[in-house]
Amino acid sequence: MKIAMLARNANLYSHQRLVEAAVARGHEIDVINTLQCYMNIVSRRPEVYYNGQKLPKYDAVIPRIGASVTFYGLAVLRQFEMMGVFPLNESVAIGRSRDKLRSMQLLARDGIGLPVTTFAHDPKQTEEVLRLAGGSPLVIKLLEGTQGIGVVLADTDRSAKSVIEAFRGAGVNILVQEFIKEAGGTDIRALVIGGKVVAAMQRKGAEGEFRSNLHRGGSAQAIKISPEERSTAIRAAKAMGLNVCGVDMLRANHGPVVMEVNSSPGLEGVEKATGIDIAGLIVDFLASHAKPGKTKTKGKG
Repeated sequence: MKIAMLARNANLYSHQRLVEAAVARGHEIDVINTLQCYMNIVSRRPEVYYNGQKLPKYDAVIPRIGASVTFYGLAVLRQFEMMGVFPLNESVAIGRSRDKLRSMQLLARDGIGLPVTTFAHDPKQTEEVLRLAGGSPLVIKLLEGTQGIGVVLADTDRSAKSVIEAFRGAGVNILVQEFIKEAGGTDIRALVIGGKVVAAMQRKGAEGEFRSNLHRGGSAQAIKISPEERSTAIRAAKAMGLNVCGVDMLRANHGPVVMEVNSSPGLEGVEKATGIDIAGLIVDFLASHAKPGKTKTKGKG
C-alpha cells in the first residue's frame, strides 16, 4: 500500500512512529508538508502538486493537520478525497471536531454526556450566560484552541465576567462551561480506532494546574475505563464521523462527560503509558479499509 501523510514536522514522535509502523508492515509512506502542497482544481481531473511535481497515486492519506493550518489542511485533504484516495479521517469529520461549538452541538444531539455549555455573541448577555452555566467556578475556552491554549478557569462570577467581556471585546468567540470540580484536575483520554477503544490513559495536571494536557507538564498512566466510559468514547467518535480519535472525558458525579474529540491525537503519551502499539493499529486499520473512492463525502462539504 502507498500512503501519504500530511504533516508539517516529520520529526514529531507521532509522525516517526506512523512511518516506522508503515515501513515495518511493508508499506510505502511519504511525509508531505501540508502547506507546501498546491492544487490544480480542474473539472474531473483533481490534482495535487508538491515541490514542483504532481503527486503520484496514493492508496491512503493520513491527515496530521495542526489546528493553526486547519483551513488550508482540509482543502488539501479534500483534494485527495476527490482523487479517490482513502483518508484515515475525512475532511468533514475533522472540520466538525475542530469547531468546539459544532462538536458540542453534535454530541448533545446524540445524547452524549457533556458539561453544561453556553455560548452567546452579545457581551450584554454575559450575566445570563453565567447563570445558565451554573455560576463560578467556570471554564472559559476559545472555540479553536488546542493543547490547553486559550482555556481559562474563572474562580468568581466577577472574574468570569471580566474574562468573557475581554474576549468578546477582542471579537473572539468563546464557550463557557461548568467546572467539574470532582474530576480533581484529571481527565481520561480514550483512543478510538475503527469504532473500538484500543487504549485509555488518565492524565493529571501539573501541581496547581487545572488543565491536564501533557504538553503543559501533566503526567499519564494507563487506566481501565468503565463500560459507560467506553460507550461514551465510541459514540463520541461516531457522532464526529472519525475513524481515529482521542476522546477526552472527565469523571463527573453524574457519569462521564466529554470535553473534546481530537482528530489528530498525539501518540507518545498513550503509547508510553499503556505500552500499546497505537501507530501499528492505525496502519493496520488503513490496510484493511483503504479502497479507491471509499469516502462517504467524496470530498464534499
